Amino acid sequence: MPTQTHFPASPVQAASLPASSNGSNHGFHASPYLNNDIDSDIDNGSFDADGFAAETLSDWRKLAAVIDHTLLNPDATRTQVENLCDEAVRYNFACAMVNPVWVSTAASLLAGSGIPVGVVIGFPLGATLASTLRHEAESLTRLGAKELDMVISIGELKSGNHAAVERTIRSVAEVVHSRGALLKVILETCLLSVEEKLRASEIAIQAGTDFLKTSTGFSSNGATAVDVALLRGVAGARCGVKASGGIRSLADARTMLEAGANRIGASASVTMVRELGAE
Repeated sequence: MPTQTHFPASPVQAASLPASSNGSNHGFHASPYLNNDIDSDIDNGSFDADGFAAETLSDWRKLAAVIDHTLLNPDATRTQVENLCDEAVRYNFACAMVNPVWVSTAASLLAGSGIPVGVVIGFPLGATLASTLRHEAESLTRLGAKELDMVISIGELKSGNHAAVERTIRSVAEVVHSRGALLKVILETCLLSVEEKLRASEIAIQAGTDFLKTSTGFSSNGATAVDVALLRGVAGARCGVKASGGIRSLADARTMLEAGANRIGASASVTMVRELGAE
C-alpha cells in the first residue's frame, strides 16, 4: 500500500502580498482527504493526495466526476459542441468546458442533466482588461455558465504589479460568486519562475479563487506533476487544484491526481474513462 502523501500549505506569504483574505472556499467541498485543522497563521490544512487518487481511480465513474470535458479549439463546430455535451451527460463528467461563443448552446443542451457548463475567460493570453473580464463573467453566467476558468494577468504578475493582479482576480471572483458559480484561476505555469508560481498561487487564493489551474493548453507546455505538487503545497486545503494541458491518458491523469490535483481538464476524457472500464 503506498505511503500517504500530504501536502501542507507552503509558508510563502511574503509581506508584499495583498493583505486580503477570502475565507469562503466556494466549491471546494469538505472531503475525507482534507484536514482543515488550523494551528497557526501559516498552516492552511493538508490534502491527502494518495488517498484521493486511490479513491478516484477505483472506478471510472469517480474519475469522470473530476474531469472537465473540454473543447476549446478555435475551429470547434456546433456539431462538436453537441457531441461534447452528449459525452458529458453519458459519462457524467464534472462539467462541459467550452469557449464563450458556445455557452448558450451548451447550457441549452445540458439543461436538466445536472452537468454544469464551464467556460474560459481572458483566454488564452491573460492580457484582458479587468473591466472586460468582469463583463465576460456577468454575461456568461447569465447565459448559463457555472464554472469560469480565468487566465491570470501574466504580464502584470511578471512585472511585479501584484496588487493589480489581486484586484483583478478579486473583482472577477465577486461577480462569479454572486452568480453562484465557481472560479478557477489559470496561472500558465510554463511561463513562470518557481517564485512567480508560488506568489501567483497565494495571490489567487487570497483573492477568492476556488481552484488553482496549471495551464491553458495553448502555451509552450501543459501540466507537470512538479507544478501540480507545488500548487497543492501552497493551497493546502484552502482551494482545489486543476491540472490541464497535455493530459491524454489514464496514466497522465493518475500522475496528476497523485501529485495533488483534484480536478483534471482534458479533451481526451472519454479515452481516460474507457481505459478504466467505461463503455
